Amino acid sequence: MEFADNGIIGESAALGEVFRVLHKVAPTDSTVLVTGESGTGKELLVRALHSRSLRAEKPFVPINCGAIPKELLESELFGHEKGAFTHAIRSRAGRFEMADGGTVFLDEIGEMEQSLQVKILRVLQEKEIERVGGSGPRKVDVRIVAATNRDLEEEVAAGRFREDLYYRLNVIPLHLPPLRERRGDILLLVDHFLTRFCARKERPKLGLSPQARRVLLAYSWPGNIRELENFMERLSILVDGDVIGTDDLPCKILDAVGPLEHLPDPEPDDAPDMTAPAVAGDAAPEICVGGARPFAWPALRDMDALGLGLKEFLDAVEERLLDEALTKSDGVKNQAAELLGIKRTTLIEKLKKRRED
Repeated sequence: MEFADNGIIGESAALGEVFRVLHKVAPTDSTVLVTGESGTGKELLVRALHSRSLRAEKPFVPINCGAIPKELLESELFGHEKGAFTHAIRSRAGRFEMADGGTVFLDEIGEMEQSLQVKILRVLQEKEIERVGGSGPRKVDVRIVAATNRDLEEEVAAGRFREDLYYRLNVIPLHLPPLRERRGDILLLVDHFLTRFCARKERPKLGLSPQARRVLLAYSWPGNIRELENFMERLSILVDGDVIGTDDLPCKILDAVGPLEHLPDPEPDDAPDMTAPAVAGDAAPEICVGGARPFAWPALRDMDALGLGLKEFLDAVEERLLDEALTKSDGVKNQAAELLGIKRTTLIEKLKKRRED
């Protein structure tokens, strides 16, 4: 399963469980706490959550709580009135007011000072904020989604994070597994990134030698998807030939995986070798329909990997195509319906049903 329109790509069972929960929670207003190591794609997941919510037409407003100095963060979040501090020459709305009706994404909330944690708790409980220097509360209608790479239970035990706020945020937990726990997605991501970066540089897409493929699957990717993406961009620039070999890989990666002769062969469910077409085996066969170019039908193992029944799987496929058509048409429903080969009224009915489910 891929949410490529949101940049989320994968078909591993670990990621499939995340997608399953996301589909259920997206149409609700429940508060979500996304956890995972740095570079696992937490913001992409939250954007996918927002785009599938009833607030999708309203603003999505992210704020990195660890990137803004603590003395400025309160003003960024809640806004300020003119004269509230030395450089406040005019009143200014904060991120919560900007997001009214939509979603506020509090990234790296584990970095937030406890004095501000109290105010976030008030927003969750009372649905209101107060500007810095303000004289009274203002109502806001926002969905709060938070993310962190810290273990907040440990932070609570250490007294660095408020227990009451933790439980208010952790209504629906979503944990993004590190790349080393979803190795079946590594070559899918490699293919995606090489396609993108090689196209930008107007060069044929690079392939992988069998040995390079084994190395990339064996490496632990401590920086997760961000590290993999940056590495693929580097290779798209520096590799001279058409195939990436082990000589093109840095010593850091080769040293980390150990002797090449000891590396395991890829599992059968790993993505196919990018240097050659798929061969007969347990992969779904390529089918031609009406003279169109071949494509691979979904197989039962795809349903099993995602833990979905037939109806849920078909619904997920339909939703993916609807989202892709809307993305390609920039949200213009007439054009999206034309891309899908259905009437505009049918498209609207399907979108309405999705919001109601």
